[in-house]
Amino acid sequence: MHIYDKIPGYLLGKYQLIGTVTFSVLFAVVFLNIYIPFSETAWFGLGGSMMFIHTVAFIGLGILLLILSRILMYRSKKIFQMTYISYIIWCMLEIMAIAGLYTAMTLDIPLTNNETQLDIFGRALLYAAISLGIPYLISGMYFAIIDKNNTIRLMNFENVVTDEPVKPEASMQKITLFDNSGALKLSLNPDSLYYIESDDNYIKVWYTDSKGELKQYMLRCRLKTVEEGFKGSGLVRCNRKYIVNIHKVATLRKESEGYFLDLENEAIPPLPVTKTYTDTVLSYFTEVQPLLDPIEE
Repeated sequence: MHIYDKIPGYLLGKYQLIGTVTFSVLFAVVFLNIYIPFSETAWFGLGGSMMFIHTVAFIGLGILLLILSRILMYRSKKIFQMTYISYIIWCMLEIMAIAGLYTAMTLDIPLTNNETQLDIFGRALLYAAISLGIPYLISGMYFAIIDKNNTIRLMNFENVVTDEPVKPEASMQKITLFDNSGALKLSLNPDSLYYIESDDNYIKVWYTDSKGELKQYMLRCRLKTVEEGFKGSGLVRCNRKYIVNIHKVATLRKESEGYFLDLENEAIPPLPVTKTYTDTVLSYFTEVQPLLDPIEE
């Protein structure tokens, strides 16, 4: 991962942004309530004091600021591609905005100490970084796990009704594809899958339906997620753009440009094997599948 790489699509999803704001607000409220009794300078008050109005106003304005910021972030994906560094800067600006709001509201409150505006802003910046930075990090990690686990996986599917002909010798394993919300989008036998193609933050799954016709299904997912989820299976990375079902390879050819894979379906063009993945692909023909001998020309 590089700081100038495009961020995963799940970080800009509608439900993810809503969840991040909700979790951040709840975390911040809990943190501030724990912090207040140990601070001599905090003016927060949740009881019947005059500071209660200021507290409610600050919380309300802070939530509104975060909501507007995340709406802009959601719509920004139509304007430019957000990278990791721009996402981090955006979050830092949100934290600074919250600290600035606290400082501005503090000017109307008589304080017993002699703090300057810079002192107040520095203190507010520290606690805003804690109360927002931690939930930002936790929610990002959580949605990364959800995206990885709910996108594509191999599982037993013994009780699913399907129009595919039943093969007595076939296993009841299914490759299942989920969207970011966890909804099942596609289920198919591993025998029907030919290869998976990367298309930016999406993948194209190439397979044959019950009539034997070649189809494709597009899903928001990174090819790296598929590769990590199917280590040790027949799905093998052969190129930075392709993952191939090794059981669907008819011929392995060596040309002057390198190795190429011809699949059993003639409608599929040969898939190139780059140097990075050559040893991995060849190992499946020499060790995992000794019956499929590589053919060199």
